[in-house]
Amino acid sequence: MSSDKNNTSPGGPLRKRSASSALHTGPRKKATSSNPLVLHGRHFGRTVFALCNYPALLTTGILRLEELQDSPIEDYPADVRREHRVFMNLIDSYPGLLDRLTAGEEEDVIHIGELLGKGASGARGDDTKTLKSAVLEWLVPRGQVVIPPLSRNIKSDRGFNHEVTGALLCPAGVDWSNAETKQSLKSGETAVRGDQWPMFLYAGCAYDPEDPWKGLLRNEMLICGFKHVFTSPSSVDKEPKATRSGNAYLHGMKSVTQGSLAYIATQIRFALSSSSVFSRTDTITDSENFYHSILDLLEDPDENEEVVDLMTWWTRRIFPNSSSSQRSISKNSALSKIREKRAALRERAADA
Repeated sequence: MSSDKNNTSPGGPLRKRSASSALHTGPRKKATSSNPLVLHGRHFGRTVFALCNYPALLTTGILRLEELQDSPIEDYPADVRREHRVFMNLIDSYPGLLDRLTAGEEEDVIHIGELLGKGASGARGDDTKTLKSAVLEWLVPRGQVVIPPLSRNIKSDRGFNHEVTGALLCPAGVDWSNAETKQSLKSGETAVRGDQWPMFLYAGCAYDPEDPWKGLLRNEMLICGFKHVFTSPSSVDKEPKATRSGNAYLHGMKSVTQGSLAYIATQIRFALSSSSVFSRTDTITDSENFYHSILDLLEDPDENEEVVDLMTWWTRRIFPNSSSSQRSISKNSALSKIREKRAALRERAADA
């Protein structure tokens, strides 16, 4: 920063805010929708990182930029590297943000973080509210009814208290049809951690312990949830298309991100649960651990091949007309002939 008052050195005022990880939810505050930073926070939380303490993210991020002049980011622990990636993604996604942060005082940085946080928490609250009732439409095939019926406004009869939602939330590899297992889950005697992924994450709710990647994060309920949030609720039963009123269209979103996939999975899981309030400290749903565990997998370099295939599949399902969906070229088309001719010319040139 430009003066002693705005000092960002390790001993400066920003250090006070960096004691804990920024990638954990901060205090909940009511959101407003008019400020550009609030609007950006809504989209960033949905698509990049949802459970974030933005004031802490910004203050520690600025300090770390200075520290990185002497040591590479690879020298830091994995959680710090992720936090820095989120920070840099935020900086890159909002033109002029870094200049505003480095030119302002600590109070300015905190205020900017609070505005971003208001947007992210507001969007999360809005989605939690609307998915609460919407998810009931996706529990059984169209034309069928859920028996016994579930309330749209009260969630106490969901989770492991209901046969349908219980089967969907049952951890992969656990036999929901076993009476003792079912009772243990219902009573809470068997606690389910966030990293024990539920059956609804798998296509057709079919889990193969010999091939745990098979069908993972390809359940149609996730598709419905994604469309509901990003392309508009009315698009769930229609052809995939980002409507002009949808969040994806408003923010120029043309591909599914890892963060958005983890976000939707977390929201659907919570909607199916019996918990009434989304909270990172809720040990029953353990939502924050669940969200982090999904991102851990999607960001793991060793899983890159499967992740690329998964994200391509998702983008084709949600944004089929986007160039990011990598559409295949029709055989015998003029374009395919041009590509074939160009490839042949390159091959001959290489052999010459």
